[in-house]
Amino acid sequence: MLSPDQILEALDPEQREVALATTGPVCVLAGAGTGKTRAITHRIAYGVRTGTYPASSVLAVTFTARAAGEMRTRLRELGIDGVQARTFHAAALRQLGYFWPRVVGGSPPRLMEHKAPAVAEAAQRLALEVDRLAVRDLAGEIEWAKVSLVEPDDYVRAAENEQRPEVAGFSHQTVARLLVAYEEVKTTRGVIDFEDVLLLLAAMLHDHREVAEQVRSQYRRFVVDEFQDVSPLQKFLLDQWLGGRTELCVVGDPAQTIYSFAGASPHHLVSFTKEFPRAKVVRLVRDYRSTPQVVELANRMLSVRGRRVENVELVAQRPAGPPVGFTTYPDDDAEAEGVTERVERLLASGTPASEIAVLYRTNAQSEAFEQALSSAGIGYVVRGGEQFFRRRDVREAVALLRALVRQADPDLAMPAQVRDALRDVGWAPEPPSARGAVRERWDALNALVDLADDLATQLERVGRSATVADLVAELDERAAAQHAPTVEGVTLATLHAAKGLEWDAVFLTGLSEGLMPISLAETESAVAEERRLLYVGVTRAREYLELSYAQARHPGGRSGRRRTRFLDGIWPAERVPGEARRGTRAPRARLTGEYDPVVYEALREWRAAVVAETGKPAYTVMHDATLEAVAELRPTSLAELGRVGGFGPMRIERFGESVLAVVREAAGGHA
Repeated sequence: MLSPDQILEALDPEQREVALATTGPVCVLAGAGTGKTRAITHRIAYGVRTGTYPASSVLAVTFTARAAGEMRTRLRELGIDGVQARTFHAAALRQLGYFWPRVVGGSPPRLMEHKAPAVAEAAQRLALEVDRLAVRDLAGEIEWAKVSLVEPDDYVRAAENEQRPEVAGFSHQTVARLLVAYEEVKTTRGVIDFEDVLLLLAAMLHDHREVAEQVRSQYRRFVVDEFQDVSPLQKFLLDQWLGGRTELCVVGDPAQTIYSFAGASPHHLVSFTKEFPRAKVVRLVRDYRSTPQVVELANRMLSVRGRRVENVELVAQRPAGPPVGFTTYPDDDAEAEGVTERVERLLASGTPASEIAVLYRTNAQSEAFEQALSSAGIGYVVRGGEQFFRRRDVREAVALLRALVRQADPDLAMPAQVRDALRDVGWAPEPPSARGAVRERWDALNALVDLADDLATQLERVGRSATVADLVAELDERAAAQHAPTVEGVTLATLHAAKGLEWDAVFLTGLSEGLMPISLAETESAVAEERRLLYVGVTRAREYLELSYAQARHPGGRSGRRRTRFLDGIWPAERVPGEARRGTRAPRARLTGEYDPVVYEALREWRAAVVAETGKPAYTVMHDATLEAVAELRPTSLAELGRVGGFGPMRIERFGESVLAVVREAAGGHA
């Protein structure tokens, strides 16, 4: 068990200042990579170890299940049990479920996982014509109104004051009517949404003194992470939890405010000392995550014409690393292929796939990278895809481990027992050579194996031997919080989804005007938030960082794109689009669409044979459009093949000679 002095030994002077501030109010302004989680978990641990307060009196609130899980893990490594670390919604849902039978009676209403069905029905009641995308956008606007504490009667005024654009072509007045209809639909169905969980609990605490007293007697000290992203609704609930007390430690960074569009506001962070005049303020600026090259770029990102747009400047603590890369590609396909080739080099040099990320502004941009990585046989994970614990293979594996608890061998180490058990459902020491569903299943099972190893190591550090029961309890806790273990594979994610994460190597892609900043950012404040979003992307990289954009969307298309304004004065002059660049591929062939049907059918047969041999989906081998282009151009050399859209160096190396042979044979047979 660590002593109080040992807890402090691992901290730098500013982090130690946070840990020593065991009583609130405390405001920690923590830049990216400065060790904020270390500072606040050591603060909690120091307070518990010195007897200042019991662990059970602390409620640490985070914004993501992953952050809550990380905090619990770190506290466990410090030998601290009993602290509640949860997201706002998880903590509120737990309390609401406990008090509802006593205050209201019966069971709480069923929680809707998705707003879309209720929004669609509300639109139907108002005779509004909506498609799937309109429903999604309207659901987002409803969420904004609710987290901003905007009632339907006040929506029009609030939307105009905030310069909210019309949603899906509907006026603010129509959206206000939809807000009313949406609430009516929920009442009819007997359901609540995620925002209602916070609203109902806050109202219960506000209106029922006995409930508030019980919660406040349990939780006497609060820690709130990512305080710059707190919404008015979350702040209202926090105020009810506090009940006028000041035992509050908040941590945040105004330069990482990227959710204003969804109702988050940095106001509560930047005005903290006005609400709590006696608050202690500590700034963390020592960046332990990134190399000086990455940190320098991040700092320059927050300057416009020499003036800092955010009051933060990081100080790099790591040794020098490779220079930041800047690459201009002729089109989106070339960008996906070029990034994939660089990923291959990183993998070959020993960088784990899970330590590589490709980041972009919108979900629609992921497809090209998915196809390029699949063609190269590289595994990947799309953040925001199917939730880990809902996968059938994961559920089967967890059920197997649960059964193993009753027959566990006390003389055999827990990780070894887990490996033996998971062999029965498809795990093996080495991954399968094929991609697709078989490899995805292995990746998921291997993530459970890795988690077993990590848990055993953590408990060993505090003098305990891990059991299968410990692992099952950890999995149950993670499943409840949707805190998935790490799955081996290159991460594909939007910049928003990357918040709070970090990797050894990061590729920031699609950095052209219209995507960064997004074309929807029409106001000065919206553009400023886009700048902060790119800053968040830059600061995800520990060592290797490459920025890129494509001059055209399609191969052979007009090169009309311009790189993002946020890199003015930063992007190297020799890389500016329009100037000669070494390594730029030959111009794409201009095609008419009139391809040779005999050659095309021969290429389809060749592709079918490759699919049968490798088990890969046909589109990952070659798209129909690429086959058509080859059948029209009928190349006779690798150089000519390189002019076909979709045929980068990687595909030429794998399939070039085979494709040329197919073309020669098919074209020669009917020349």
